[in-house]
Amino acid sequence: MAKTKDKTPKGDGRSAAFQIRIHPTLHAQIKLIADSDNMTLSCWLKELARRELRHRGIKPEG
Repeated sequence: MAKTKDKTPKGDGRSAAFQIRIHPTLHAQIKLIADSDNMTLSCWLKELARRELRHRGIKPEG
C-alpha cells in the first residue's frame, strides 16, 4: 500500500525546500513512527508542525 502524501494545495509555484540535519538514531525513531502511520517522513513532520501551530492557537496556512 502506498504511503500517505501531503495533498495540501501548493499555491503559486513550488513549495519551499527545507533541509534539516537529524542524528541518525533520532531519524530512525521518527521514521519508524511515520512508517507505522503509513506516512512519508516529510508528511509526518508537516503534520507535526501543523498540530503544534493549532496547539498554539495558530491556524496552519499550508
